[in-house]
Amino acid sequence: MDRGDERDAPAGRGFGDTAAGRVPLAVVVVDRAGLVSHWSSGARRMFGVGREEAVGRPAADLLPVSGALHDDPDGPRGGPASPDGSGPALEASLDGLSGYPQAGCARLRPHREEPGAEDRIDVVWWAYPLVGPDPSRLLVLVADATRLRAERGHDDPAAERITPGFARHTELPAAEDLERRLPDILPNMGPGPSARIVSQVLELGYPILEFSRHERVPVTPYWGVPRRPGRPAAAAVPEPAAVTAGHRPVAAAVPAGAERDLEYAAVRERLEFLNEVSSRIGSSLDLGETIREVTSAAVPRFADFAGTHLRAAVLAGEGFPDGPPDASTVMFRVWVEHNDEPGRWDDTVPVGEAFAFPEHTPFYKCMVTGEPVLVPRVTDELSRRISGEFEKRDLRPLIGGRSLLIVPLKARNVVLGFMVLMRRPDRPQFDDMDRTTGAELAARAGLVLDNARMYTYQENVADTLQDSMLPQITPRMAGCDVATRYLPGTRLGRIGGDWFDTIKLPGSRTALVVGDVMGHGLNSAAMMGQLRTAVQTMAAMETPPAQLLRNLDDLARRLGDTYLATCLYAVYDPIRGELTLANAGHIPPVLVRAEDGGSRLLDLPTGAPIGVGGVPFEAVRVRVAPGDRLVLCTDGLVEVRGSDIGEGLAALCESAAHPAASMDDACDTIIRALNTRGGRKDDVALLMARLNGIPDDHVAEWHLAPAPGEVPRARRLVRGQLLDWGLPEAVETAELLVSEVVTNAVLHAGSDRIGLRIVRTDALLFEVTDDEPALPALLSTGPDDESGRGLRVVSRLAREWGASATGHRKTVWFEQALTTDR
Repeated sequence: MDRGDERDAPAGRGFGDTAAGRVPLAVVVVDRAGLVSHWSSGARRMFGVGREEAVGRPAADLLPVSGALHDDPDGPRGGPASPDGSGPALEASLDGLSGYPQAGCARLRPHREEPGAEDRIDVVWWAYPLVGPDPSRLLVLVADATRLRAERGHDDPAAERITPGFARHTELPAAEDLERRLPDILPNMGPGPSARIVSQVLELGYPILEFSRHERVPVTPYWGVPRRPGRPAAAAVPEPAAVTAGHRPVAAAVPAGAERDLEYAAVRERLEFLNEVSSRIGSSLDLGETIREVTSAAVPRFADFAGTHLRAAVLAGEGFPDGPPDASTVMFRVWVEHNDEPGRWDDTVPVGEAFAFPEHTPFYKCMVTGEPVLVPRVTDELSRRISGEFEKRDLRPLIGGRSLLIVPLKARNVVLGFMVLMRRPDRPQFDDMDRTTGAELAARAGLVLDNARMYTYQENVADTLQDSMLPQITPRMAGCDVATRYLPGTRLGRIGGDWFDTIKLPGSRTALVVGDVMGHGLNSAAMMGQLRTAVQTMAAMETPPAQLLRNLDDLARRLGDTYLATCLYAVYDPIRGELTLANAGHIPPVLVRAEDGGSRLLDLPTGAPIGVGGVPFEAVRVRVAPGDRLVLCTDGLVEVRGSDIGEGLAALCESAAHPAASMDDACDTIIRALNTRGGRKDDVALLMARLNGIPDDHVAEWHLAPAPGEVPRARRLVRGQLLDWGLPEAVETAELLVSEVVTNAVLHAGSDRIGLRIVRTDALLFEVTDDEPALPALLSTGPDDESGRGLRVVSRLAREWGASATGHRKTVWFEQALTTDR
């Protein structure tokens, strides 16, 4: 066996000239409750238990060293490491029975079941008690003694005694390596706790190995693999540790037979690192959370500093960026992670800063080429040049002497941004293998970021689509007041198909609609828009409620098999004081009586959801009094996972009956009462209407004969009624418009009766009804035409006008604003 290059091994008291070789070192940290809080990759390989399974479990169950001592009292050759030869037991340290560092040897049974794995292996271990505010209580280091002997050329356990022990770190020139390297291999531990652990280890004694009582070799964590002749040095490996000879890695210290294993271990470490990163990032589709996950994954295992920069379009959740970036592309620094002292980077590289990177910098080169840029060491000259490209900031103290790696964040061969990675000068520089590892890390991060970007983009599109489709409800309709609330869902894909609507109908009536498309996301929002438009169109044609739902059901089945929705459609007639309702699989509405404040669910035929087909829909008429309230909502308000929907409906009835100062307050009361039940994930649509009715003395009706002489009579009737209501300022316009509409009815009607009605609300509504079902239309007229201008006059002077047909009759109506509303 090659014992190493003695010229590279510095002399020192108690330090032999024979190298120990390199073997994996398991690192475990135990908390005050005796549970594993940190578990290294070396521990996973040695004990056969993964990090996720180990953390949080009792250390005594996972470290089978103490049991092995009892199973095999003689242990491996080498004996105890304590001065008195008593042979310390590791379980004493795990149980908190020891207040001083201990070391020993044992034979253990690993948990791993790999083919060809030995039933038992000899190990040496060191245990350091830890003190301080951190919950960590014990640091345990374990090495494979069998491999140690094999690498030194002694396959027979009796050929060489290996004994773990301690020495003052001032006794060995190589001891400074522990202070520099141990923080890097403490798994998932920040710089503060790791620094405290290192200081205590140095105070309690440096871990060493004694070979045959003649050689004392310090145990030093190692981050690299040896060089082969004619090949570049391999790169840093995330989180392995090893026993090395001397104060720095010595290539000749490794026997030729072990070199391939070490290179394999280095590659395996990188793959484990990338797999762990992949499992950590992408746990959320929230773009901000994904950015933090991606940046934090690199520190401290792979780098000491990581900063993520993204293009504005990506950060805003907009569409895919157009083309490659250039000198004008604005990048946002979206997150920074480091293990330097807090606040060191905050002023110079603040998070949230937006700027275009200068052309003559490695950052710009990575951005425009889409390839990693490696700077093994940022020299003083390079740090001055980079710093000079950025105005009013001195980057030299932060980047000088560090190793720099910039990797692009790409998706579909388009650069979305880049990540800046740096290592401190006291850590091995980035090399070609690190460039490959960093590029793979960035590739996985870019994919995750693009998924989050696409999700955010889809959410924004669905939000915009849904917001555009949700109506701007007029709080006051003819004979009723309306208030609404919409709450988006709390789960992923929260954009849903819930909608509500109020539709103005002829005769001062109002249609109240609530619907819920099954599913979530952009498709549901789009389907909701189609159904809502269809409902508005059919309502304007005065389609009866039951027929409207049948037509809607036919439409949904023609659009596709996946179109399913529930819908409740109600028409309120404030003159008759009547509600006409039809239901398609929706939860029933609540009616709150003004007389006694009582509330109840209206008993309606449930019907089948829209899109099922083949199920009849029935309409129900309900008499209502002025002041009654009707509450319609979607099931997201009353349905909670794990609870019966009946409980939610009962809570809805109770909260709807609660007295409130206004309609808005009443809606807020319902939302608060139902949300306190917890567990709501679906979106919610709530519509409340106070049914005020229209007093009888605010309605006037007459019957006219289809004769030209009835037109002057219609004008006189209208004038008299408006003067009785005290509205003289409305008389002149009303007479003109009524004259035009009644004249059309007289000319085209074929019956012996024409109806004229005036309804007074916040405006004046005029309706003229005849038995000609053909709807009137605006006509183009020339200067010589003697007719065809009547509806143009109505369209010009009326606030609104329209026409609808029901059966064999039609109604032409127009609204005239009162003077106080102008």
